[in-house]
Amino acid sequence: MGLLDGLFKKNDWSVYAPVKGRCVDITEVSDPVFSDEILGKGVAIIPDEGTVYAPADGVITTAFPTGHAVAITTVKDVEVLIHVGLDTVNLNGKHFEVFVQSGQRVRKGDKLLHADLEQIKADGYDTITPVVICNSADFSKITCLTGQDTEAGTEIIQIEK
Repeated sequence: MGLLDGLFKKNDWSVYAPVKGRCVDITEVSDPVFSDEILGKGVAIIPDEGTVYAPADGVITTAFPTGHAVAITTVKDVEVLIHVGLDTVNLNGKHFEVFVQSGQRVRKGDKLLHADLEQIKADGYDTITPVVICNSADFSKITCLTGQDTEAGTEIIQIEK
C-alpha cells in the first residue's frame, strides 16, 4: 500500500504538463544532470507561460524556498520534480513566487508557482523546464510523449508499474 492511498482517486498513472509550452526530449536539456537522466527519466518543456501547475494529484514533498523547483509525490507514489530553468537556484527566489508548501495536498491543475520568464531570460538563464520521474527505477515502463505543444494538463508521461 502506498503512502498516499486513500487520499485521492487512484486511477491515473499519467503525469500531465505543469506548464504551457513545447514538450521535448530530456536529452535536449544542456545540463547533463537532466539530459543524462541522472535524476531519472522525463521530459522538458520549453515554456510559453510562467505559471506552473500540479501535474497530478498528490502531496508536495518539497517546495523549494527559492521557487525554482517543486517536487510532488503523486497518489501512485510517482516522485515528480519540476525544475524551472537551468541554474535558476542561483537567482535565490528572484522572479519566482511560490503558492504551495511542503506537505500540502494538491490536485492536478492546482497552481504551484509562478516564474517571470522574461526576467529570468533577461538575467541570462535558460527557462527550459525539466519534468523528471525521480523514482524511475520503481516502474517497468515510462513513456515520454515529446514533440508536442502542451497546455497545462496535457498528458506528457505515461507510467506502468
